[in-house]
Amino acid sequence: MMLKPLFSESRSRIDRLQLGVLCALMLIGLLFVYSATMVSDAALAAPLYRQKWMLQLVWYLVGIAAASALCFINYQTLARWGTVAYWVAAVLLAGVLVVGTIRFGARRWFDLRFFLFQPSEFAKLAFILALANFLSRPESELADPLSFWKAIGMMLLPFVLILKEPDLGSALVLLPTGLALLFAAGTPKKYLAWLLGGVGVLAALFLVDVLFAPPGWWQVKLENYQRQRLLVYFGADFAQALATPEQKAAARQVQMEKSYQVRQALISVGSGGLFGKGWHKGNQTALGFLPPGAAHNDFIFSVIAEEKGFVGSIVVLTFYGVVLFTGIRIAGQARDRLGKLVAVGVVTLLFSHVFINIGMNIRIVPVTGIPLPLISYGGSSVLGSLLAIGLLQNVYMYRKTY
Repeated sequence: MMLKPLFSESRSRIDRLQLGVLCALMLIGLLFVYSATMVSDAALAAPLYRQKWMLQLVWYLVGIAAASALCFINYQTLARWGTVAYWVAAVLLAGVLVVGTIRFGARRWFDLRFFLFQPSEFAKLAFILALANFLSRPESELADPLSFWKAIGMMLLPFVLILKEPDLGSALVLLPTGLALLFAAGTPKKYLAWLLGGVGVLAALFLVDVLFAPPGWWQVKLENYQRQRLLVYFGADFAQALATPEQKAAARQVQMEKSYQVRQALISVGSGGLFGKGWHKGNQTALGFLPPGAAHNDFIFSVIAEEKGFVGSIVVLTFYGVVLFTGIRIAGQARDRLGKLVAVGVVTLLFSHVFINIGMNIRIVPVTGIPLPLISYGGSSVLGSLLAIGLLQNVYMYRKTY
């Protein structure tokens, strides 16, 4: 007679709605990684263990196992080790700048032969645990300016290290995540106002420098491709004001080349119509207009929009909405400030990834190279996303004492 109550209680310890939606997102990821990559005879002839959709499945299984293991350790214990994880992540981020593998002009990965390990994906989670643990102190202590500046320092260290790789997108998601944690912890509003004002002024000066600073003036140091992405996003002319006709023609050609991905992504999204062209029937991917190197990761939302249309896109957005709102519910049900802050950090991180990735596919934000959680191809991204969900489930499981 005691088995049924115990079984019911154990089932209540996980958020089944969130897990069900996550399974749906992973299934969508498998289907559209397959659709985006299996478009050539060479891809179809490759051994199964080299096909990207199969590798994605492997990373899903590894990530599920890792997230499940994470749930066996109380989040309070994990947070106590958060500072250690934070400094380990900082060492890895510094190390990748020295001995990391260079790909696409950036040094972001450790080549482990069987796996390209991207430490920034795990540094985000270590940052959440460490900052949540730091901010879980009584609100009266957060009124101390020293505590506020320590929290800012904890945000800036990984931000600067990731920015140096360079990986602007991964660095930027730390800012809203850190700000949300400060707000949820009860940091005095005047401190938050100062922070937002300072960030706003710096962002304005940065954009003025990128868009309007004449040649020869001091400029913010950016990789050339980063500056070009910003110019493409704002529709600014690549040519200098005093350029010759030949230089202007050359600059226009470069501008066309650098805006190619964004234009093709918009064409993919727009051509899908209401219901799309059908799975694995997208012309943009099959004919190579959407670059093969980006279609299965940064621009996978464009593949979904072309093949499943507006309806399919809304379904994906709805699934992400469920994940985020169940995450907010978990934060509200947490048994202490620490659990609430961990959940808020994870939800903000996931929201930032989804907003930036889909935003760059439809050109409401510049292209930054942020993956779409659980759908974009990539081992580090998949593992990081599933571990983040594991943290949410951990807070939910230990929301009360059993």
